[in-house]
Amino acid sequence: MLEDWMLERIRVVNHPYAQAVLTKLRDRRTGQIDFRKGLVRLGRVLGLELVKEFEIKEVTVETPLGPAKGVAIPGMDNVVIITILRAAMPLTEGLIKVFPAARQGVVSARRVEEKGMRPGYEFEIEITYVKIPEIKHEDTVIIADPMLATGSTMVSIMDEVLKRGRAKRYFIASVISTPVGIAKVLKKFRDVDLKIYTVAIDEVINEMGYIVPGLGDAGDRAFGG
Repeated sequence: MLEDWMLERIRVVNHPYAQAVLTKLRDRRTGQIDFRKGLVRLGRVLGLELVKEFEIKEVTVETPLGPAKGVAIPGMDNVVIITILRAAMPLTEGLIKVFPAARQGVVSARRVEEKGMRPGYEFEIEITYVKIPEIKHEDTVIIADPMLATGSTMVSIMDEVLKRGRAKRYFIASVISTPVGIAKVLKKFRDVDLKIYTVAIDEVINEMGYIVPGLGDAGDRAFGG
């Protein structure tokens, strides 16, 4: 299902720490507070992985004892993080620890599940609130959403984001994704410099549109229903 060109745009974070945190999140016995803290931790890990995409600049600084060579990452001053309410709030908290200067936006979107899933894993998407800062050409935009399941929600959100200006590049920061969701998003936005960072790829979507085995409803588990 995933073509070669798509695989080039996917990064699975296989770091042992990330996988251990994910395992804790998957466990149905993990309570609300630990679940939310786990999403924060994975947000930080995803942020650290994303930094590898940024160009670095060699600099020299003066220590109390003399000059020292080092690096700076100028692009980190031009980052926009967009949070998909409400499940992505802890994920963004972790990302902000890595990108403290980021401008932030929020989008409130939901799948209209009462109308059911249509063929092709399609859901009607209801967007009720959008607040996104102006996006400039030099910006890197990171869209945070723990679950990239059918891809319907992310396609609608990307459409909204692109209305605010065209950035240099875009990243989706996810905990668990599916081949269906990845393919749907990348096909729709093939002409956009877009990569997907995820901690795991689960193959199955059930008849309700949920990822299996997944980790359940991330928003409900993080915020207590």
